Amino acid sequence: MRPLWADWPVGTRVVIRYRRAEGGFSDALGDLVAADDAAAVVRTRRGPVRVAAGDAVIGKPVPPPPAPRGRRGADA
Repeated sequence: MRPLWADWPVGTRVVIRYRRAEGGFSDALGDLVAADDAAAVVRTRRGPVRVAAGDAVIGKPVPPPPAPRGRRGADA
């Protein structure tokens, strides 16, 4: 079976939900920096996350993050 990221080019912004070793699930949201049949590596805000193909539950490419908003109360 092909991993869900088989058709995603490196550099694509993605989210992958995966099973954690401690139990439960977590999401890796960020740029795909490496991928093969065994695992994908996503560069998140907190650093790189390696997701093994067997732990991946669901995932998809996502749009770029929204532009930063201005400060509240700042004069325009």
